[in-house]
Amino acid sequence: MKNLTFLKRVRQSAIGLAACTMLTISCTDHDGPQIPAEQPVSSEVVTSWLTMQLKIAQVMPASPPVTARRWAYSGVTLWESLQPGLPGYQSIAPQLNGLPALPQPSGSLHYYFPASANAALAAINRVIHPGISAATLARIDSLEAANLAKYQAHQQPEVLANSIDFGKKIAAAVFEWSKTDGYDNVTPYTPLSGPSYWKPTPPAFAPAILFNWGKVRTMVANSDAGAEQGAPTPYSEDPASAYYKQVEELYNISQSLTQEQRTIATYWPDNSWHNILSQVLAAEKPGLAVAAKAFTQLGIAMSDGAISLCKGKYVYHGVRPVTYIRTVMNHPDWNTVIATPPHPEYPSGHSVMSAAAAEVLTQTFGQNYHYTDKPYNLPGFAPRTYDSFEKAAAEAAVSRVYAGIHFRKTCEVSLLHGKIVGQNVIGKLKFKP
Repeated sequence: MKNLTFLKRVRQSAIGLAACTMLTISCTDHDGPQIPAEQPVSSEVVTSWLTMQLKIAQVMPASPPVTARRWAYSGVTLWESLQPGLPGYQSIAPQLNGLPALPQPSGSLHYYFPASANAALAAINRVIHPGISAATLARIDSLEAANLAKYQAHQQPEVLANSIDFGKKIAAAVFEWSKTDGYDNVTPYTPLSGPSYWKPTPPAFAPAILFNWGKVRTMVANSDAGAEQGAPTPYSEDPASAYYKQVEELYNISQSLTQEQRTIATYWPDNSWHNILSQVLAAEKPGLAVAAKAFTQLGIAMSDGAISLCKGKYVYHGVRPVTYIRTVMNHPDWNTVIATPPHPEYPSGHSVMSAAAAEVLTQTFGQNYHYTDKPYNLPGFAPRTYDSFEKAAAEAAVSRVYAGIHFRKTCEVSLLHGKIVGQNVIGKLKFKP
C-alpha cells in the first residue's frame, strides 16, 4: 500500500511526495505549519493506542453503547490531531453533530503530527474513562512516553513541543464537546405493566439500563435515517401465533445446541470489532491515513448504531425470551447460555452494532475480506476464520439466538438496521474533500 505523508502545511493545496520521505519547506516561504524532512511514514501511533484502549476496556468494562461512545470520541480526537498532516484528507469536525470549531495549527510553527496524535490520544484516554485507576493511568503515561522517545530521535524539541501542545488542545476541545451529548442523563426507568413488556431477568434481576441512551447526541446528525425497521412481531400467547412460534424456535434450539453453536453463542464479547480492526491493521500495515480513518469511522458508526438501537428498545419495551419461556411456556428452570442484558429485547444491540461495524470496515478493506480472528478477552477459545466482515456480523447476530437472549427475526432486522446506520455514516462523513 502506498505510503501516506503525515505532515503538511495547512493551507498548501498540493504537496509532492517522495516514496518514503517528507519535504522540507522553509517557514520563511510559506504561511502554514512546516514539514520536517525525510521521516518514514508509520501508522504505529494508531495501532499502539488501539491496543492500549482495548487493554483499558478489558480492565474497565462497560455496556457496549458506553464503550462505543469512548471509542468514538477517541477516534475524533485521533483524526483531528493528525489530519493537518494528511495531504488529500480533510477535517471531519464541521460534519460532526454540534462540534464547535476546533483549535488549528499555527501557520508560523513546525509540527510533527504523529506526536500530536500521541499526546491527544493519551489525553483523551485519561479523561474519557470515568474512575480510571492509577495503574491504568500509569500505562497510558508509559505508552505516551515510549512513542515520544521514538520521535525524539529524529525531531527537534521545539517541533515536538508545538505538536504536543496542539494534540492536547484537540483532546481538551473534543472532551468538552463530549460533556454535552446527554450521556449522563440517568433518569430511572419504570417498567411498564403487562405481560408483553420487559421485566427484570435472571439471574441478577437488575433494573433496566440505557433507558436514556437513545437521547444521546449522535456523532453524525441523522445517522439512523431510514434504519428503523418498524415494530417487532406482535406479542401473543396463542400457540398458533407468529410470536409464540419464534419463542418456540429459540427454545427448541436451546435444547439441542451443538458445540459449534455454543461456541458461537459465547464468542462475541464487547470490543470484538475493535479487536478485529487491530488484527487487520497488523496484517495489512496500511498507511497512516487509512489506519486513522478506519479507527475513527468504526467508533463513530458503532456509537451511532448504539444510540439508535437504544432508542428503539424503549419505544417497544419488548419482553425477553427467558421471561416468556419461564412463565407463558411454563419452563421455570429454563436459562440462557449467557446472562440476559438488563434492557428490552428489540432491537438486538449486537446485531445493529456489528452490522454498522462490518459496513464501515468493508468500505475500507473490501467486500470479501478474508481474515482469521483471534478472539478478544476469551482465554482458551480457538481463532475463527471469516470470508467477509458481513458474514462475521451475521454470526455475531445469530450468536444472540444461540445464547437465548434474542429472537431470530429481531437479529435479522437488526442487521439491516445497523447496515443502514453504517451506510449513512459513510455517506455523510467525508474524510476527503
